[in-house]
Amino acid sequence: MQPQSEIRLTPQRQVILEELAKVKTHPTANEVYDMVRKRLPRIGLGTVYRNLELMADNGMILKLEVGGSQKRFDAITNLHYHIRCTCCGKVDDIELTAMPHLDQLASDSSDYQVVGHHIEFSGICATCGEAQEKAITN
Repeated sequence: MQPQSEIRLTPQRQVILEELAKVKTHPTANEVYDMVRKRLPRIGLGTVYRNLELMADNGMILKLEVGGSQKRFDAITNLHYHIRCTCCGKVDDIELTAMPHLDQLASDSSDYQVVGHHIEFSGICATCGEAQEKAITN
């Protein structure tokens, strides 16, 4: 997504960005709020939501909306792919070379001007897989 306009990196946004960059779990807004509140105890949930949306709209962070019911956020903004557990909803980065040429292939195959893509794989994480195995053997 193209940044709409430059936004000022306020102290609150800086803390949100720092906390988001510390984790690889692709947290929900509520989870980001819980992390940020440890450093900024007076910050409101609405403030965190608004800043996450604004930062995503301006390309500072990624907002993941594919699959699952809750939006998740990612401090890594370069083109990369995700995998979501269909059991617990956990989202991870997947080590797969990004394919920017897919944009051109999609443009060539349609009458759209393709401006980007995101790919999300679905599967069962190791923790859920082990739990399923135990359930089957018991």
